[in-house]
Amino acid sequence: MGSGRRKSCPYCKDKVEHVDWRDVATLRRFVSDRGKLRGRRITGACRRHQSQIANAVKRARELALLPYVAEHVDIEGRLVRSERDDRDDRRGGDRGDRGDRGDRR
Repeated sequence: MGSGRRKSCPYCKDKVEHVDWRDVATLRRFVSDRGKLRGRRITGACRRHQSQIANAVKRARELALLPYVAEHVDIEGRLVRSERDDRDDRRGGDRGDRGDRGDRR
């Protein structure tokens, strides 16, 4: 089953007080290939630093340093467009366009 020994926190090991949201290379280690945050059990981070990691990743995503989701790639390595992208292209691409109706009903 388990090895019985917990990983030590990489930030506590280096005596880092605050997780920096600008350090994208380090933050990528805490995000899965699908774009999800990895849990404490997987990363080995302590409770305090895991919370700081989550906030740093969210801030980096907001400032477009990290992606919210991974790109969709098929088995052969080609980029796949989602159905939503196709629908937007057919409509003209502007989601805010409501035609001549001013209300949002």
